Amino acid sequence: MFFLRYREKTPLERIRDELKQKGKSKKADLETLSLKDQTLLEEIKRETEKHNLNNVTRTKAYLDFYLRYPEIQWAFLGHMVSRNGGYNMTDLQGEFLTRLLSKKERMSFFSFLERGNWLIFQDVYPQFLLYRESLRRRRKLFYLLSHLQVSTFMETIWNHFWENEDRYIHCIALVINEQSYLEKRVVQHPIYQKEVLRKLEFFLQDVLSFNHILFPFENKGLRGQTLHQFESLHERILLGKRLYAVLFKNQDFHNRVLEWAKSHHHTGSRKDYWPHLFNNVREGAPGLSYLLRLKGCKLRKRASRFYSPSLENAWKNIIHPEAEPGDWFHDFRVADYLEDDIDMVDGEIKDEYCKALERLEIAALAKKTILF
Repeated sequence: MFFLRYREKTPLERIRDELKQKGKSKKADLETLSLKDQTLLEEIKRETEKHNLNNVTRTKAYLDFYLRYPEIQWAFLGHMVSRNGGYNMTDLQGEFLTRLLSKKERMSFFSFLERGNWLIFQDVYPQFLLYRESLRRRRKLFYLLSHLQVSTFMETIWNHFWENEDRYIHCIALVINEQSYLEKRVVQHPIYQKEVLRKLEFFLQDVLSFNHILFPFENKGLRGQTLHQFESLHERILLGKRLYAVLFKNQDFHNRVLEWAKSHHHTGSRKDYWPHLFNNVREGAPGLSYLLRLKGCKLRKRASRFYSPSLENAWKNIIHPEAEPGDWFHDFRVADYLEDDIDMVDGEIKDEYCKALERLEIAALAKKTILF
């Protein structure tokens, strides 16, 4: 007699099975929740709003959470990516882009960046707070995620994480969730398509360095990754996986970036990581003719540093309309992205970033020469 050997399903297989069976689950009426749960939901919303004022407050909240709960790896990945979002925001009021883009164009681009940054925080931070409360009560509370407008996809992931603490699957699932959450609300939004992505396509990809995600560390070091097709959800998710590999698969490098982040308060100015090139106040006398200052990512002799303001001096806080409703999850095959199929990535990006800065300076000089 032959016996079939039983093979226990892998965690990823169990996740796929559950996602296959999930339909569009309907949120229960609020009245069916206990008073304790209703109170918790209100507290989570208030705490999220408190930290969701601007890029600086969001970025700090991510790091603070990671330092207390290091098993939530996305919190640190989100912190480092959010730093880059802040740099992109302040670039719009900095040395180069005020020469290249009109005030209206810069405002449209800021609105695009800020809306995405705000949306991600108001989706992911309540999840973190619910996890924190689950730890306090010593029982999982993820049935409340739907009441926070979080995708049913993440309810499956959080329940899995609670049982297995698979940090990789959890972090990449959050990458999938946040990028999918942004897809219709920002990337495919007709206003941003018209006023930002189509109108500024060349600048976004080739001039603004918008496609570089930088992880600074000590002694002016930089590593990171480059995104070449921002409008592709697939490419953004793969970028997240590569960024994870850079940041977490080399423990020594992870420690170096974490120490840098802890010792360098995020202001939004690129002075945070390269004070030899950038300053948050303007240097040099106004009215002088503009001369090229960069050579090999170093300033030429007696050249002044480039202006890169802090976020608080670049942009006022924005009051956002509520997030658009709806659950992005509809196809269980999105779980294929959870495969750990990317080896350790070096992330060397310094030379590429230096060349991008040089192109940006030359473009700004050419535009000024043509216009003035």
